[in-house]
Amino acid sequence: MPDREFFTCDPIPASAGIGLRGPHYREVVESSPKVGFLEVHSENYFGRGGVPHAYLERIRRDYPLSFHGVGLSLGSTDPLDRDHLRRLGQLIDAYQPDFVSEHLSWGSFGGRYLNDLLPLPYTEEVVNHLVERIHQVQDILERPIMVENVSCYLEFEHSHLSEWEFVASVAESADCDLLLDINNIYVNAHNHGFSAGDFLHRVPGSRVREIHLAGHTIKHYDQGTIIIDTHDHRVCPQVWALYREAIAMYGPKPTLIEWDSDLPELDVLVDEANIAQSVMQETDHARVA
Repeated sequence: MPDREFFTCDPIPASAGIGLRGPHYREVVESSPKVGFLEVHSENYFGRGGVPHAYLERIRRDYPLSFHGVGLSLGSTDPLDRDHLRRLGQLIDAYQPDFVSEHLSWGSFGGRYLNDLLPLPYTEEVVNHLVERIHQVQDILERPIMVENVSCYLEFEHSHLSEWEFVASVAESADCDLLLDINNIYVNAHNHGFSAGDFLHRVPGSRVREIHLAGHTIKHYDQGTIIIDTHDHRVCPQVWALYREAIAMYGPKPTLIEWDSDLPELDVLVDEANIAQSVMQETDHARVA
């Protein structure tokens, strides 16, 4: 990774961005797509030097960055991985991202890591555990982080909070902001039978700092239909409608198009970002009028 450098591009505005993935490195550098910001998975840049850092250093001169973590395992009972945090801190120091975020999930036990973002019980005990861990992370990194609601496919019998109560309680008690994933809200609302609109209305809008949008996959079984958060399709009309509702409530927010599997051409991601930008402009205009 590069030595510390002073980057001068403006902070992330209330605009639409895309995830930066390896197959698009060269095209992003050569074509400079008109998007508001780029987001990367932090762990992909924990190695030192090489092609990823060469491109990221070049791209960072032209775009604001958001670092999105997938491996910190905030909800685990394992001690926080200090080496992970050390490398994340070095990455932050090198590239000076505007946003740093992680998931309200767990993915490790006994030092063994699973390649997934696993759900947590919605209880006060888990809220307190997450709050303590978020405080530790923010103290070590010496900066605030955002936390994201995750998709889940099961429910814990002893959960006594709704998902939105759980997410809101963590954000308020930890005094941190939210990365609100609209597709995850839609997926969970369908799979678990609650109102996605209720979720939007009952999380603290003042805490919503960034929004994620993504595609999903619908699976049909004899027992019923389940939606899987696969990040391999365009955003569906129902999620766009939910996004419009969110913008009408919260105002325009930096919005990221996530696409991680079956990666399309860069133009497709930019087109999705343009749709999000249009929704922000149209909905905010109607909101102010």
